[in-house]
Amino acid sequence: MRQRTGPGGKLARVAVGAIAAVALAGAWPAAGGALPAARAGAARQIEFWTISLSPFFDNEMRQLASEFEASHPGVQVKWTDVPIQAIQQKLLSAIAAGTAPDVVNLNSDTAVQLYQQGALLDLGKYAPKQAWSVYFPRALATFKDGDVIYGAPWYWAPKVMAYNVEIFRKAGLDPERPPTTVEGMIEAAKRIKDKTGLYGFMPNINGVNFLFVFQEAGLPVLDENGSRALFNSPEHVKLVEQYADLFKQDYIPEDTMRRGYLGATELYTAGRLGMLLTGPQFLIRVQKDNPAIYESTRAAAYPLDKGRVIHTPLMGFSVPVNTRNKELAVEFALFATDDAHQLAFAKASNTFPSTIKAARDSFFTKGGPTAADQARVADAAQLQYAQDLTVHVPNASKLFKAFKDNVEAAFFGGKPVKQALDEIVRIWNAEL
Repeated sequence: MRQRTGPGGKLARVAVGAIAAVALAGAWPAAGGALPAARAGAARQIEFWTISLSPFFDNEMRQLASEFEASHPGVQVKWTDVPIQAIQQKLLSAIAAGTAPDVVNLNSDTAVQLYQQGALLDLGKYAPKQAWSVYFPRALATFKDGDVIYGAPWYWAPKVMAYNVEIFRKAGLDPERPPTTVEGMIEAAKRIKDKTGLYGFMPNINGVNFLFVFQEAGLPVLDENGSRALFNSPEHVKLVEQYADLFKQDYIPEDTMRRGYLGATELYTAGRLGMLLTGPQFLIRVQKDNPAIYESTRAAAYPLDKGRVIHTPLMGFSVPVNTRNKELAVEFALFATDDAHQLAFAKASNTFPSTIKAARDSFFTKGGPTAADQARVADAAQLQYAQDLTVHVPNASKLFKAFKDNVEAAFFGGKPVKQALDEIVRIWNAEL
C-alpha cells in the first residue's frame, strides 16, 4: 500500500487548458469545437456524478453540462449529485450493476481504493502527455500510480492562518508580523495564553491527523514500499510529546482531541481563540456567525514546517472502467477541469484550482481589505506547497482506530507516547 510522499516521491495520498492542449496534437477538438463526424453519433448521453455540491453549486454544474453539450452536438450530459456519505457504496453498486456514471467526482482516498480494485480507467491512455501538463505536478501525482493516471485533478483549498488582531495586540504580538513557522506559531500561542488567558490555537491533531502533521514536519509515515510503518522513531515521539506537553500544560483546549476543526472554528468565532488554521472557504462561516470577530480577523500564510508541504485534500474526476463512452468520458473530465472551468468553479466556491494557469489569475493574486481577500493571496502564494498527504492502507478503519485510540491514551495520561506509537506500529505492520 502507499502513502503520499514529497516532491519526486513514488506516489504521495474548484477557455483553453487541457482540451486546447490535446487539440494541438490533433487528437481531440478544442474546447468549444465539435466532435469529428465519425464519433459525433457514437454516444448520445454521458452522465457525471459530483459529491455534495447541490444545491449550492447547481448553476455551475448545469452551466458546465450545457457548455459541453453546446460544443458537442448530439451529446446530452446528465448531472447527478450524491451525498458524500453515500458516494462509495452507490458507485460500487452501480459498477456491479453496469449502470455506473461515465465520469465521477472522487476524493483521493476513494479514488485510490477503487483504482486498486481495478474499477477506474487509466485516463492517460486516452489523452496525450501534454494534456496533463496543465495541472500542478503534486496535484496530478495524487491520482497517479507510476505511468497510470486514474483521475483528473479538480479543486482543493490549502489552509491559511486566520488570526484575531485584537487578541494579538493584547498579548503584545505584532499583527503586522504573524508567525510564519510552526515553532513561531506555538510560541505565539503560549504568549497569548500567558498574557490574556485565552487559547492561542487549537492544532488539528485529533483522529488520525497526526499522520499529516508528521509529513508536514518532514517525517515519513510508511517506508517507500508502503509495507512498514515508521512513525515510532525518536523524531516522531518527540513531535507527539511536544503537543502532548502543550495539552497537559493547558496551552491547547481540553476538547482538542475530541472536536478538532469544528471546535476550533466555534472557539475562534466566539472570540476565544487567537489563531485558526482553516481553509479559506470556511472564513465565510466566521463572517456569518460573528461579523465583529470577522472584522478583527486577518489571514496569513499557513505556517510551514520542515517538510515544506501543506496537507491539502484534493478532489478529482475519474472514469469507471465499464463506461461505454471511454473517449468522450475522458474528454469531459478534462473539459470540466481545464483552466477556464476550474477558475469559474473556484470563484464560486472559494476554493482553488489545481491547474497552474488558473491559479495565476488576478482573482487570486490581488489583495483586498477583508480576511477572505488576504486568504486568497496567501493561498495562491503557497499552492506550490499543497499536496494531498492522505495515507492509504489496507483495513484502514481498523488501523486508523488503533492510531486514534493510542494517541488519545498518550494525551489523556494512559500511556507514554513512545509506548503508544510502538503499539500502533505493531498493529499496522501486522496488516501491512
